[in-house]
Amino acid sequence: MSDSTSWNDRSLSLIDGIVETTLKGQIRSKEQVYQMLVEQIETGSGEIFDRCLADRLATTQQQVDTETDELKQAKATRRLRALKTIRGEWERWQKENLVREAIASSLQQIFAAEPENRLTVLLGAIDPNQKQPLSLKQLQQLAKALKSPQLPETADPDLENDLQQFHSGIALGLACWQRLEPHLVSWMYSRSSLGFGGTGDRPRPWELWAKQANSPFPSAFFNTIALDKSIVEFAATITIEKRDLVELAVVLQCLQRGLVQWFDKLIYDAKVGTKLSISTFLTFAAIWCQLADGFPSNSSFVNPCFQVALQILRAFSRQQYFPLYGGIFASFSGQYLKETLSYLDKPMRLVKGTEEKARILTLLGYSQQTLGSYEGALAFHGEALEIAREMGDRSCEIANLNHLSRTYVAQKDYGEAINYSQRALILSRQAGDRQGEANALANFGYSEVFRARAEETMELEVYESSINYLERGLQLSVKLGDRQSQSLCFSSLGIAYIVLEKPEEALKYLAEAWQAAQYTGDLYLQGVNLAYLARAYYSLQNFSKAISTGSVGMYLLSQIGATEWRETAALLTVLQGQLGEVFQKELQQQRPQILPIIGVDGYDYIPELLIEYRESLH
Repeated sequence: MSDSTSWNDRSLSLIDGIVETTLKGQIRSKEQVYQMLVEQIETGSGEIFDRCLADRLATTQQQVDTETDELKQAKATRRLRALKTIRGEWERWQKENLVREAIASSLQQIFAAEPENRLTVLLGAIDPNQKQPLSLKQLQQLAKALKSPQLPETADPDLENDLQQFHSGIALGLACWQRLEPHLVSWMYSRSSLGFGGTGDRPRPWELWAKQANSPFPSAFFNTIALDKSIVEFAATITIEKRDLVELAVVLQCLQRGLVQWFDKLIYDAKVGTKLSISTFLTFAAIWCQLADGFPSNSSFVNPCFQVALQILRAFSRQQYFPLYGGIFASFSGQYLKETLSYLDKPMRLVKGTEEKARILTLLGYSQQTLGSYEGALAFHGEALEIAREMGDRSCEIANLNHLSRTYVAQKDYGEAINYSQRALILSRQAGDRQGEANALANFGYSEVFRARAEETMELEVYESSINYLERGLQLSVKLGDRQSQSLCFSSLGIAYIVLEKPEEALKYLAEAWQAAQYTGDLYLQGVNLAYLARAYYSLQNFSKAISTGSVGMYLLSQIGATEWRETAALLTVLQGQLGEVFQKELQQQRPQILPIIGVDGYDYIPELLIEYRESLH
């Protein structure tokens, strides 16, 4: 008799035995069934047991459905109920067995790895992107396995030390998380100015978490961020062991996962939740990139830090709300944002072409464009376009065609801008990508307006045709309820009318554009629209409104490092020269309208920005 036949018989015997024991009333809990499976299912026989159980379930279900004798049907129903209990505990057994196998495989990989790669292997084992990511309970099982593994005979003291470090790091991280979990989101309801990011006085968690962590390394790390100190300098000066980095990896992974889950459940305001989830993914990825940048280049901590950053970015790229069309500046501010993009770029260089990489490069390209780094934007979008095409990700491909069009407008290469917008329009219609089509229509009309203006075309029908494309894009984005695309279309129309020297027409579109950009949290579009509103108000001699919108727009753009802040500063400087002391009085009168948007610190910084601009001219 073959092994497979023997396993088949033993599996059926086990299933029937559990059913009969259940019918006799001798099974008191599901846990008892689970323990019987653990004790009696042999390694390698799972597939046969699964098939036998499926056969018994199908046969018994048929008896229940067709039996006419009430007593026999009642017995078959009880048997079916018992079989379903076995199936539930079998599914649990399979999941637990997969975890056991994963833990055993991880241990083997750590044993086999070169000493400098062991930490990377461990962090790979706790990667949340795995098909079966480890739960907190399973992380505890991994820690236990690391504490007392069956070491190979050739084990050396360094390996034993690393295993102890990994065990301690996971245990410390889980203990720290237990202390932090009750304070996961309580900081959001604090009125204190902890400064999580964005604009105005908004709370942030780092100071609170530093107090609650009660563990040296995480507390020092959180304090560094709370005090707006450099994470790079922190990593460069601190002395740590592998245990410390493992502890921080566990803590940050739990915090990030908990925050995203909580933000994703903000049913009362899903858009706010989406913005906060996006910000969380990017913040935590940037943290790990900055840690990697701070450690010495020959440190064994550099690659593991980049690996964690990549894990976060990959998880982010798979979310439905991944922003193919901007919006990444929600909840970011100051120098921290300006450094983020270069840090996020580094781990991307280590990854070969994948669908996830194309999406992340799209985001980085958009970000580079807002910072005025047009060559960088073209490089990112070009690479993303190529990968997306290879991977068959049509939405990502169309998005990058649209971004390339917009970037070429910024470079005043209107021919290329029109070329890419036309390609995006054709492809989006072929693919049925309505969001891509709305953006393509806006980009095409926007590019045509600027080209006609550059060529000093006076024919009204040329501009009417371009405006028509912009309006069609707007109508489509409104129909889709896509506020990000609406913001772009409103903004494009407003800017087009500014170019055409029709400020009254521009005002209504730019005001709508700003509101839509506020809704999506895209600080770049908010700043740009306010800057153009200031120009429209200036043209209409409404200097009070020009000062308020220009000041806020200038501040927002400067905070994210966008070069356009200087253009608005130039306009305000002209106004300052024309109005003299009246300028400051007007700014003071507009203070109540400005504070809710950029806070006291932002308002106080406006004069400093104007001084910085004037000094840069000399």
